[in-house]
Amino acid sequence: MEGKDEDVRVGANRFTERQPIGTSAQTDDAIKDYKEAPPAPIFEALELRLWSFWRAGIAEFMASFLFLYVTMMTVMGVSQSRNKCSTVGTQGIAWAFGGMIFALVYCTAGISGGHINPAVSFAMFLARKLSLIRALYYILMQCLGAICGAAMVKCFQKSQYEMLGGGANVVANGYTRVDSLGAEILGTFILVYTVFSATDAKRHARDSHVPILAPLPIGFAVFLVHLATLPITGTGINPARSLGAAIIYNRDHAWDDQWIFCVGPLVGAALAALYHQIVLRAIPFKSRI
Repeated sequence: MEGKDEDVRVGANRFTERQPIGTSAQTDDAIKDYKEAPPAPIFEALELRLWSFWRAGIAEFMASFLFLYVTMMTVMGVSQSRNKCSTVGTQGIAWAFGGMIFALVYCTAGISGGHINPAVSFAMFLARKLSLIRALYYILMQCLGAICGAAMVKCFQKSQYEMLGGGANVVANGYTRVDSLGAEILGTFILVYTVFSATDAKRHARDSHVPILAPLPIGFAVFLVHLATLPITGTGINPARSLGAAIIYNRDHAWDDQWIFCVGPLVGAALAALYHQIVLRAIPFKSRI
């Protein structure tokens, strides 16, 4: 009977070599050693004295600039082609957005966190992973980078840019503003939820391969969301991307529904932050356990 009781206590964890990678059987020590990081202060004036703070913003600017340049050039190439078979098509546009996010997150994650999106920075602030001053600084630099990236596209293809809508996000014919707002909220929720899951510090402690692979699911989430929402709104899910294109294109119809591409992503980001931090990680309740 004693042997049977031992089997019950040990259970599936008895043969740890048969456990899949990342299960608790293999990583009990790593999880025990893991400690939840303290929340970032709302306002941290000392950050302004650090070069790492300023270079992080520069990295966000450059990433947003390159992101807008490559993706808008892809959109222009598809839009101006009379024969869609001669271009990368809708799938190519989605790959351009997702692929650039994958590459840029990989390049900048160690410097700024690789947000490249005000919605992500806003969600990180709500989760107390960023101070308010850093979040606002990131958002400012992301928007400036997006504006410069869209301006670069216009410099290279001025006539086509004006004629083809400049890659600005608008509500497509056949869809209402409610439809578009819902698409932006859900699309951003998917993206930000993936960001939180892929960069979760507890998962990093448990699965050593997670930090290396983090940019891949984030880029893939962007790709999938674009496939789903390109026909509805042209896919915003990034207020800097939408604002940059609207400012440089600067036509009335590009501004008519611009609020959708600001409010939608911010709401989706907030919901994803709350879901991950409160429901999945139960962080507000851990001090009570």
